[in-house]
Amino acid sequence: MKKLDEYLKIAEAARFLGVSVNTLRKWADEGRIPMRLNEANRYRLFVVKDLERFLEKTAKPVSRKRKAR
Repeated sequence: MKKLDEYLKIAEAARFLGVSVNTLRKWADEGRIPMRLNEANRYRLFVVKDLERFLEKTAKPVSRKRKAR
């Protein structure tokens, strides 16, 4: 069983990823990011480790080519 400090509510998780709450809600509904539902209050909960894995998988470095002057 995970500790409560290993979970983030949707607003906290969205801030962690740098996206809007609506974007994160959509991604969770599409199954792109694992989500847990708190049955007591119906809050969407996200495990920090899952968010970190998502970032590692999707974040890719961008290389910019410089124009010659």
